[in-house]
Amino acid sequence: MKANLNQLTRAIDAVATNPDIRLYLLHGPDEAGARDVAARLGRIMGPDAERVDLEPGALKSNPGRLADEAASMSLFGTARYIRIAGAGEDCVEACTLLLSAERAGNPVVMIAPSVKGSSALVKLATASPRAMACVFYVPEAGEADKIAASIAREQGLRTTGGTAARIALAAGGDRAVMTRELEKIALYLDAAPERPREVDDATLDAIGADLGDSEISRAIDAAVDGGPDRLADELSRLGVAGVSPIPLLRQLVRRLMTLAELRAEIDGGASANAVMERVFFRERATTARALQIWSAPKISEAINRVRRAERATMATGNAGAVLADSAMVAVARMAARQRG
Repeated sequence: MKANLNQLTRAIDAVATNPDIRLYLLHGPDEAGARDVAARLGRIMGPDAERVDLEPGALKSNPGRLADEAASMSLFGTARYIRIAGAGEDCVEACTLLLSAERAGNPVVMIAPSVKGSSALVKLATASPRAMACVFYVPEAGEADKIAASIAREQGLRTTGGTAARIALAAGGDRAVMTRELEKIALYLDAAPERPREVDDATLDAIGADLGDSEISRAIDAAVDGGPDRLADELSRLGVAGVSPIPLLRQLVRRLMTLAELRAEIDGGASANAVMERVFFRERATTARALQIWSAPKISEAINRVRRAERATMATGNAGAVLADSAMVAVARMAARQRG
């Protein structure tokens, strides 16, 4: 069935009492927002829950594995759920078998940023009462403010004046970043739904709530815009500040995914001015320039490169920030070569 965000989150929050929903399909260009909702499922399942990560490629070669994993019990008798990131049309057969299986038991959350509403995967999930499909778009400024206020309420925080807008702006409209920072603010204020606290500008000033994301945004802009020298300076500053490379890589992928979506629409005949209306206002200037230099194949290549770097960075015994910095500089050089 098709669901909006409120319907989706209510269903996830009630996952223990609503086992009929086997598949939560989160699709659309706002991959960060989809990942944040996927993380919500993990929190609802509990700290002891076993998370099984499956690769789309593995499901393409063995489509029956998804239904098998959904019906399997945890070795330790704890709750269990399955997550698939980067899903596409190659997962249709696996999802068909999951939704038609005699039993499941373990919920599946599937993140599919490149999948459109007209795809076979979305049509399959929309037509099934055992699935929920929700589309995620990069929020506009006003919508991002509302998202920040909503996340704050879940943490027991009441935004006042322009604090919701300030948090959304600092997070670059990224739902996952807003969630993380509001969790920190709630901890600082000892806030919870049963003991709400007010977030005012003085509170944000006291904890230095620029969130570090203006610096991250400058690094992302430099990478997408084809400025390797400028990017090197920004990465140096972020390294001194101790910023983790994972949020940096994920925000770069989110920007590239948005760029891929816009590029596809323009290549299909859509007006550049019309598609730019959906871009977060802080990113419009850089995105407009990027659309003039990035081709669809090169965007796909850049996304794959950054995702490989993220997986390598998260692996044990790795070079950490060096891998992330190398991938980002490579993207900046790709942009510079295309720009000529």
